[in-house]
Amino acid sequence: MPSHASQDRQSLHYIVRSGLAGGIAGCVAKTVVAPLDRVKILFQASNPDFQKYAGSWSGTFRAVAQIYGENGIRGLLQGHSATLLRIFPYAAIKFMAYDQIEGLLMPTRESQTNLRRFTAGAVSGMTSVLFTYPLELIRVRMAFSTRNASHSPDVYHRPSFLSAMKHIYREGTHPLPPSTSSSTSSASTSQTSIFTRFPILKFYRGFMVTITGIIPYAGTSFLAWGFLRSRLLPRSSSGSSHPTPIADLCIGAVSGALAQTVSYPFEVVRRRMQVGGITRPDRWLRWDETVRAIWSTRGWRGFYVGLSIGYLKVVPMTAVSYAVWQWERRILGL
Repeated sequence: MPSHASQDRQSLHYIVRSGLAGGIAGCVAKTVVAPLDRVKILFQASNPDFQKYAGSWSGTFRAVAQIYGENGIRGLLQGHSATLLRIFPYAAIKFMAYDQIEGLLMPTRESQTNLRRFTAGAVSGMTSVLFTYPLELIRVRMAFSTRNASHSPDVYHRPSFLSAMKHIYREGTHPLPPSTSSSTSSASTSQTSIFTRFPILKFYRGFMVTITGIIPYAGTSFLAWGFLRSRLLPRSSSGSSHPTPIADLCIGAVSGALAQTVSYPFEVVRRRMQVGGITRPDRWLRWDETVRAIWSTRGWRGFYVGLSIGYLKVVPMTAVSYAVWQWERRILGL
């Protein structure tokens, strides 16, 4: 029986259904928390128009009110088109990869361990990031744009997916004023030439910190999900399980909260590097200087700015994502 299940899991029909279930789950979950996602990006990337709201729960809702007052519901969903374009393949690859890796590392319930759960989650997260990162960068840039940050606030236009992509591609093509430091000037010139020769690298700003951060995030999330389900929702002797939507929501919420807590500093550094093309379009911001900039501005608290809204967003998002994923798996017979 296990060999037949393993063979079926590796079939194209199973892989396509597994990816479809994961993609739909990701889109539903992201749509539920889209307004909070926009505000969190503005906080994390230290957008000057919204820094006065950062650091409190009430500030989160005041920021939402300001965005809604200036641009309506479309303002709250700014960047969501790019989110959906990214999240469907991202979630599809993540859950599909987890299904495959789980089958290889843990073909039976007896072979399930916390280390294997963590490994399967981390590898699936890294795989999905590798293939979808440029879409994530475009989404962040679209969400980061605000009326006051534009050159003409009175005629502010929300950035489209294509305009954001073109803007990133053209970053650093205009000469900057000469630097007073020869070392800084030579470094900028060197990195500008790299961007000129390999413009695709502009779509991978913050990629390494993202890959590093996804390991504890996805690993912890799937570890908690698998561990809690094995303890709280034991299967029957026949190996089948009954629908448990409330339990799936609760276990998913706990998994999301734990994963967010473990990986949040990486996410803050990643957001700052992703919008680095706006502040320093001529060069690639390094980990160390980004970390130093955050530390010098706000100390250790700077690495947790927006964490409250992070919980407010990630907990329901992860809960919905896992619950819809399980629901889709039952419908598709996975």
